[in-house]
Amino acid sequence: MNALSDTWYMTGRAFRAFLRQPMFVAFTLIQPMIWLLLFGQLFKSITQLPDFGAPNYETYLVPSIVVMSAFFGAGWGGMAILDDLTRGVLDRFLISPVSRSSLIVGRLLVQVLAIVIQAAIILLLGLAVGASYHNVVMGVLVLMVASNLLATAIGALSYGLALMVRREESIIAASNFVLMPLQFTSTGFMALSLIPHWMQEVTKYNPVNWTLVAGRGALESSPNWGPIFENLGYLAILMVACGWVSTRAFRSYQRSM
Repeated sequence: MNALSDTWYMTGRAFRAFLRQPMFVAFTLIQPMIWLLLFGQLFKSITQLPDFGAPNYETYLVPSIVVMSAFFGAGWGGMAILDDLTRGVLDRFLISPVSRSSLIVGRLLVQVLAIVIQAAIILLLGLAVGASYHNVVMGVLVLMVASNLLATAIGALSYGLALMVRREESIIAASNFVLMPLQFTSTGFMALSLIPHWMQEVTKYNPVNWTLVAGRGALESSPNWGPIFENLGYLAILMVACGWVSTRAFRSYQRSM
């Protein structure tokens, strides 16, 4: 009960900090719209290629923008931990009786809320620009679950990295080094059959592509639930593994202090 109470308090703290940054909130909501409109117009004719497999590019792109917004936002999550480190806030929490897990879980819960809001806005905007969805209730639910599993894994790694390196430059460099290649070696912008063969092999081990396969598959009129649940399982295992790494980094930081 104490751990739940501490998590509730830390979630409230992280949520208030989120709301105190109106420009960040605005860009968090507006940037995905820009991505959707720009990429939707730039590549709208690409669905005319044989075997693309989507009625229009907006339908294909919307799940990708939802996933991209989720995991890019999570990748920068370590900056918030770093801010607490530099101001000494985290150290003060560590000498208090607060549950250690709540320091991480509270931030992750606010991240989940932000992703759900983002996803809802992107899906509605997608409808406005011509995207079509099938199996809406289960499809949207699976897309949000998959996106949050990925974002929680990436966010946990970002928090762990912040605790280990303790420098903004290192977090920025690591995020740029990992996040962009993951996005562009997935089927985020191009159908699997139309990307180079070596990229097709990479997608098998790319967690961003696991998320897209689950999310897009669930939004189809006749979902093939086997691959969907398989990829959700991969994401769940990844989330647990990343959470373990983040916890180890947190304990290492505690010992160093």
